[in-house]
Amino acid sequence: MTTTNPRRQCERLWAANKYLVLSHSNKIYLEIRNYLKNEEVSLDQVQAYIDQALALPENPGQVVNAFQHIWGYFKKKATASEKEKFMAQLDSYAAGQIPQHSLVESVKELLSKYPNRYLEESTLINGGSK
Repeated sequence: MTTTNPRRQCERLWAANKYLVLSHSNKIYLEIRNYLKNEEVSLDQVQAYIDQALALPENPGQVVNAFQHIWGYFKKKATASEKEKFMAQLDSYAAGQIPQHSLVESVKELLSKYPNRYLEESTLINGGSK
């Protein structure tokens, strides 16, 4: 069922794109969070913020930050070896040794073992902006 409530639409768009935005710009991530505290919100404005973030070049520090946040969903469930592997991949990505796609694939592997609908619907994990 499609909702016509602007706030709910904005919250759904934000939920899907928040880690994608964080992977590009912590500043814009915080701007969107603050914007959504307003009494009235616009889907077009939230999308404009998302588009602004996506226009920025890939920033390894921002990407690592986003994936560290994502790791938080697994930290109490994952094994020590899964944690070690994931953290090593973050280090490898930060050093320019592996592409961001490798981090996404690692998260998908974790999701196959530890399902989380919120992360599964994240555009950072499943690609593109909604």
